[in-house]
Amino acid sequence: MSKKSGPPRGSQQAVAGITEVVPWSVPVTLDQIPETGLHRAIEASEAVCDAIARLASLRNVAGLGATFDLTRRGGKVEVTGRVRARVGQTCVVSLEPMETDIDEAIDLTFAPPPAGAVLADEGASERPHKAGEETPEPLLGNSIDLGAIAAEFLVLAIDPYPRKEGAEFAPPAVEETGNKPFAALAALQKEPGKRNN
Repeated sequence: MSKKSGPPRGSQQAVAGITEVVPWSVPVTLDQIPETGLHRAIEASEAVCDAIARLASLRNVAGLGATFDLTRRGGKVEVTGRVRARVGQTCVVSLEPMETDIDEAIDLTFAPPPAGAVLADEGASERPHKAGEETPEPLLGNSIDLGAIAAEFLVLAIDPYPRKEGAEFAPPAVEETGNKPFAALAALQKEPGKRNN
């Protein structure tokens, strides 16, 4: 994958299945990206925030927005930016409501699929990748959906086990019954008249 850090990515056409659920589509066509690059800032509507909250089993999503910088380099498109939001969750320790701020970096490269990629399973040769080389995301069609990218990065950045600051799991209390193993034997050994000679 082409992303340099963070969670793995999927196709921009159906990023982690989110575009099928969340009505947040902000497409940018390749001809909208000048040689000097394109900067875009997007904000999610309340309906989109509600849809993402349902998708990720959150109490709510607020202030969802993202910024992007798109740069064309040959046939590739580099997409960098950040997605930010505040999400309502439930602490897994105390079960109390809590708010979590998400601020996730975005770093992707899109490129057309290599010629012959469809026939790869039949022995056709693809462009070989060097060791450690990252594979770009497939650029399908003539556009990149910034809304889908932002939604995916947000959902994958959410901690599935949120914990309030200072909340810790406490082991269950064990009652002292006095019936510990060998307790009676230890008591007998302490009584002088009860010892065996």
